[in-house]
Amino acid sequence: MFTRPALRRVGAAALVAGAAVLLAGCVVAPGRPYRGGAVISVAPPPVRVEIAGAPPVAGYVWIGGWWGWVGDRHVWNAGHWAAPRPGYRWEPHRWEHDGPGWRERGGRWERD
Repeated sequence: MFTRPALRRVGAAALVAGAAVLLAGCVVAPGRPYRGGAVISVAPPPVRVEIAGAPPVAGYVWIGGWWGWVGDRHVWNAGHWAAPRPGYRWEPHRWEHDGPGWRERGGRWERD
């Protein structure tokens, strides 16, 4: 007969073994590059209207939401408030025409 601690050890071992079996068939493939990389043929949807409200701390900067490219589709990333960086300004995320397609340019802090 098993004691409770022994049953816990057996249960934990079974859980680990089960997870290993499930993950053995998993293949993790890298996503297609898009930031400064590949040009995609799907135009981004219109930017969503967001209501920023009041900043959580005086002086915070609103970083608006943007459409990112994940796998094979556009995914919305909601805007958020961020602490300012002295000597920098926020350059928003954008999509640019590149030949027949679109290239994503991520938002970033730029020196003033």
